[in-house]
Amino acid sequence: MDEVKIVVAHADCTTLRVGDVFLKVDADPSRTDAEVEALRLAPVPTPEVLWRKPPVLALAALPGRAIARLGEPSTASPEAWAAAGAALRTLHDAPLPPRTGRAGRSVDTLVAELDAECAWLVSHDVLPADLVTRNRQVAEAALRPWTPAFTHGDLQVAHVFVAGDEVTGIIDWTEAGQGDALYDVATLLLAHQEHFDDLMEGYGTGVDLDVIHAWWSLRSLLGVRWLIEHGFDPFTPGGEVDVLKARM
Repeated sequence: MDEVKIVVAHADCTTLRVGDVFLKVDADPSRTDAEVEALRLAPVPTPEVLWRKPPVLALAALPGRAIARLGEPSTASPEAWAAAGAALRTLHDAPLPPRTGRAGRSVDTLVAELDAECAWLVSHDVLPADLVTRNRQVAEAALRPWTPAFTHGDLQVAHVFVAGDEVTGIIDWTEAGQGDALYDVATLLLAHQEHFDDLMEGYGTGVDLDVIHAWWSLRSLLGVRWLIEHGFDPFTPGGEVDVLKARM
């Protein structure tokens, strides 16, 4: 062991890296329950669960590195992005897990959350009203019926690890469950839309670009306040505010 590294820390959860082990400390045991169950069921490469002693979950580190980082160009090959698409298709085609995940919120729930967040962003002068209004309009395309799939629910680029042209694992499954497959696709491509064709090479068909754009707007509108309140910066280059500005 060379050092203890804080990977992420906020009021909900803290993740530490100690040598080749990740320690996730979460005060809410239901999130850890959900992650352990998803790791057991997911038909794609995932970290090995080493042990669990609530509130701590120990996971083995994955080989390779994240397919990309927010605000930075991806150095992963087109073949690696295609492999990520193929892994995502395998997940989405798998038998449904028993739990409804973050990507499975009902349309009524999303509308209520979206309206509340848009009102907060404008009333607190976080974003201009025209920017919020335009993205609220774009987000409408995501508010439609969808066929449930096994979804990751938080498939950021930092959660997909690759080595060479292969996917070595996908991490952070606390939001996994039944949901809209295009939510995962949109999340993975957020701020990295230049890799759409590469991802689709592995994922295949059935992706509506209007819905992808809608999820970018919707996810970003819902995320700005959470990021601010948890000590993160949504104005980081390539982050949520840049995604919203791109829709103007």
